[in-house]
Amino acid sequence: MTFDPATTSSSSGYAETFKGLLRRCLAGALILTLASCSSPASERPEYDAVVADLQAVLDEAITSGQPGVSAAIATKNGILWAGTAGFSNIQTGAPVEPDMLFGIGSITKTFVNVVILQLAEEGRLDLTDTAANILGDAVDGIPNADTATIDQLLKHTSGVPSWEDDPLWIHEGRGNTLNPSEIWGKTQTLPYIKGHDPLFEAGERFSYANTNYTLLGMIIEKITGEDAVTEIHTRILDPLGLSNIYLEGFEDVPEEQLPHRYHWATTEFQESAGVNAAFSVVRDSLIDATGSNLSVEWTAGGMVASATDLAVYGEALKNGKLLSPESMAFMTDWFPIGTEGRRFVGHNVFKTTYQDGTVTIGHNGDVLGFNSTLYWIEGTEVVIAVVGNVGTMHSGAVPIRASSIGNNPEFREAALKLASF
Repeated sequence: MTFDPATTSSSSGYAETFKGLLRRCLAGALILTLASCSSPASERPEYDAVVADLQAVLDEAITSGQPGVSAAIATKNGILWAGTAGFSNIQTGAPVEPDMLFGIGSITKTFVNVVILQLAEEGRLDLTDTAANILGDAVDGIPNADTATIDQLLKHTSGVPSWEDDPLWIHEGRGNTLNPSEIWGKTQTLPYIKGHDPLFEAGERFSYANTNYTLLGMIIEKITGEDAVTEIHTRILDPLGLSNIYLEGFEDVPEEQLPHRYHWATTEFQESAGVNAAFSVVRDSLIDATGSNLSVEWTAGGMVASATDLAVYGEALKNGKLLSPESMAFMTDWFPIGTEGRRFVGHNVFKTTYQDGTVTIGHNGDVLGFNSTLYWIEGTEVVIAVVGNVGTMHSGAVPIRASSIGNNPEFREAALKLASF
């Protein structure tokens, strides 16, 4: 397929229709949010002003080009606020519904991290062991599989290359040679890096790699004798009462809760991945990748979730409801990354200090069709989840993404105010 921006929504008729749908969708989302307040607006003006500020950030993101977005704010008292904006389907103007499921990408890794640490707590797993010791010849040819420890896999200091960076995989896993309907096998990504040289000696430095969490998913299944998705449900989702989080491709997902999934098909994306012939062009640099699935990601990034369930999970993770105090300390044993002294990685959560002094702890996610963020603000009870139905991987600079919405200083400030009521 030749990607031709001239075939996108440049006609004035389409543009006016789109703007009209946009106005109706934004207005409907705002009315829905305000109507959820239990008291009349005249009796709680300060609260309603904060809610309006939160919604305004979402609405502005849609104006900036985000197709659809769903967000939630939680504390130990539960969900404080949830809002949506934009479209689950740009072409029809269908709005985002609050219970819709968005791909959360690498936030999936935090679920895997919890299961691994729980197994260690139970004495069933030694974090100083290696993948090769546990998995044997299943990881033959995987660089550093025999030297990198589980500890190093968890915090991305293993030196194992990421299959996500392999040029062939980029075409076959997200681009022009992808079979959108194919359900990938759990370890089908590993051959892309077999026989490669390691990036560095295990433990030497940080390099983010999806392969680490493919190996950890395999380890979970080897140790427990159960599917990784079963362990995630049994150990995390079921105890927390969460019914709107799934591992796509490995369990049934309610199709009616899935929005259309879009991706930024920038020049960079076209050059590195190529645009799949099955994906239609919606407007400049935006394609509709609906019909694809996240099975290729498996335990490295294949989960879908509603914003509210994701926020509830984040609160449970933050407040030690899933891990022992010792495991929580291990998870937040920070290792510096970058040169500015503002970013650190623990055992797969990231700590970031912003220019205004705000410190957040959490994880972002980015896959074909979706972008997301989940974090808590250090020193507060506030947990924020934002999910959107457009992906940015291999796309370079893009107009807007879910992670930038959630980390908008105005959004964070409003969330903190909301928690103070």
